[in-house]
Amino acid sequence: MMDPSTSRPAVVIDNGTGYTKMGFAGNVEPCFILPTVVASNESFVNQPRALTKSSNWLAQHSAGVMADLDFFIGEEGLSRSKSSSTYNLSYPIKHGQVDNWNSMERFWQQSIFNYLRCDPEDHYFLLTESPMTAPENREYTGEIMFETFNVPGLYIAVQPVLALAAGYTASKCEMTGVVVDIGDGATHVVPVAEGYVIGSSIKSIPISGKDVTLFVQQLMKERGEHIPAEDSFDIARKVKEMHCYTCSDIVKEFNKHDKEPGKYIKHWRGTKPKTGAPYSCDVGYERFLGPEVFFSPEIYNSDFTTPLPEVIDKCIQSAPIDTRRALYKNIVLSGGSTMFKDFHRRLQRDLKKIVDDRILASDARLGESVKAQPVEVNVVSNPIQRYAVWFGGSVLASTPEFFAACHTKAEYEEYGASICRTNPLFKGMY
Repeated sequence: MMDPSTSRPAVVIDNGTGYTKMGFAGNVEPCFILPTVVASNESFVNQPRALTKSSNWLAQHSAGVMADLDFFIGEEGLSRSKSSSTYNLSYPIKHGQVDNWNSMERFWQQSIFNYLRCDPEDHYFLLTESPMTAPENREYTGEIMFETFNVPGLYIAVQPVLALAAGYTASKCEMTGVVVDIGDGATHVVPVAEGYVIGSSIKSIPISGKDVTLFVQQLMKERGEHIPAEDSFDIARKVKEMHCYTCSDIVKEFNKHDKEPGKYIKHWRGTKPKTGAPYSCDVGYERFLGPEVFFSPEIYNSDFTTPLPEVIDKCIQSAPIDTRRALYKNIVLSGGSTMFKDFHRRLQRDLKKIVDDRILASDARLGESVKAQPVEVNVVSNPIQRYAVWFGGSVLASTPEFFAACHTKAEYEEYGASICRTNPLFKGMY
């Protein structure tokens, strides 16, 4: 007999450090994009023992159950924690890895029941994980999904593979390429050949979207803009999302700003949260200095000074030699922090320069006898790269092969959580 849940759309949840994207397979965009944050009521846990001894058992038990259910996620959680002191915020995912499994389980609980409003027993699930995740994490994820939510089937996909599967080259889905995934908490450069991640060549960079925000915040603070302290991080984030862009040359850009400040300086207006008084501040150089941290990291961080284009080049050079041309030809951006205006142009230009210099050097070494073939460098940019991973998941989970590739509840009960360690490639992927 056919499992009825295979005829319903699968649920696709892409958990990121900053935002979680969720929705149903077959849709073009996620139904919800929520900040990955849980605000839970800790007041019950911290009650003194003396009080709990005397009161009756039942009251205590029901209070415990209530406190267990008393939590909010996403925007709602953020606003609850602002308005009352009983809620503590926790960010379940740090640097792309799940850090707090209790919070993560709560987060999934509300995402499924309050946001997607579906019965998890009726839908197959596709979840994502960052590259470099330990296999134990997949086991924990599988355990929570099968034990707590009773899902009929589960597939845990690697984010860069999904970003490639989003198949920007709409005609034919090219499963060989380098995915440059710059999220809120982690940046990875992941080479993928025929749908398989080349694990030994993955490069990870300690600069991510959050660092751009912190850098913008620092620049505004040092210039003495009057921003209420408790809001400054949020404002820096909004400034980054609204006004930042990538420039081709910092020095020229500084000169442009100095020549016509009226044209380039933007204004930010807000009201102070405590007093409600209005204030305004200027947004100047940080508009282009923010995203610049990827191309000249030394302006932000003295420990890590390798520019992103160089990291991508090293990554491709460490991949097997027969895949390199194909990798240079298909460099795919994914994640919200690649959305800056002209980011892909700058990346392509810098990478092309590194590659061309290498070819010139080799030609000079070899003399006239051998001419190296030029290497095509192509950085693919696309308006959906903000949720490319989710979209790729939606595409894959709507192919008929997906259900066969999933681990089912029966398999889980037969073999245990270790089945979640491997998630096979399937036909829909290439």
